Amino acid sequence: MRDKFSVPELTALRSELLQGFDSKDAAELLQMFLAGHGYGVSVEEARNAVSRVGMLGGTLEAFQREVESIALVM
Repeated sequence: MRDKFSVPELTALRSELLQGFDSKDAAELLQMFLAGHGYGVSVEEARNAVSRVGMLGGTLEAFQREVESIALVM
């Protein structure tokens, strides 16, 4: 299966999110990232994804799986 997002893109997003955003702002940033790549996600799903990843304390691979699992083709 081909990855939807490149490792450098996800690394940059993850680094930005680790700057200390609250869950609402982190979800909005995730939505903007996905929209910029032609994908959509609901506000609720973006917030849940941010929570599931534990504010991104996991590995880059776990973050990638989470982001790619919520990305909906627009």
